[in-house]
Amino acid sequence: MDRRDFLKASGIFWVGAAGPYALRLVSSSQASTAPMPPRPDRRRWGMVIDLTKCAPECTACLDACRKENNVALHGDRRWDIYWIRKVTLKKNHAASSRQISLPLLCNHCDEPPCAQVCPVQATYKRPDGIVIVDHHRCIGCRYCMIACPYNARYFNYKENHDWPNKNFPKRSHGVAESCTFCAHLLEAGKRPACVEACEKMYAQAMLVGDLN
Repeated sequence: MDRRDFLKASGIFWVGAAGPYALRLVSSSQASTAPMPPRPDRRRWGMVIDLTKCAPECTACLDACRKENNVALHGDRRWDIYWIRKVTLKKNHAASSRQISLPLLCNHCDEPPCAQVCPVQATYKRPDGIVIVDHHRCIGCRYCMIACPYNARYFNYKENHDWPNKNFPKRSHGVAESCTFCAHLLEAGKRPACVEACEKMYAQAMLVGDLN
């Protein structure tokens, strides 16, 4: 069966959250209960993307992500890594059909399938909602890549020799990873690199904040 049928059979279904680009996985048992009141002392990070402001030709968020997180770009599609990738969607094939530029990245699911299938608990969800990978625990099995319904996970087949941001570690060879919402910047009271870059382009299509 394909992924969608698997999720249906396992009691998980798609729910559209508030905002033009926010999807999460919610179990059927959770959907029938009232949400827990948010704890004032705990943040829960989330991102919303306004697709009406995202220009197809703009790559500011992609470039900023690579520079800040040392994401590998080897010049070969087999090895290139994309924590953010952009696709162009059209309602139909008519020449007059309106196009939508859609940035795709990790959705940091409420119940991340990538964390559920990891045999060594290298992938886990932090209390603030960010799904992250412990590079020291990852064994490179790539189960998380298979489980991700968004194809948002990538595997570092080769070491990244470029190191533009010396204040952040190099990407580790032989591990899987994805967008981290620039957790290191959030912890320092700053915003993710993609959000900063989008604002500098006067688009302000990407917003990040506390869902509580």
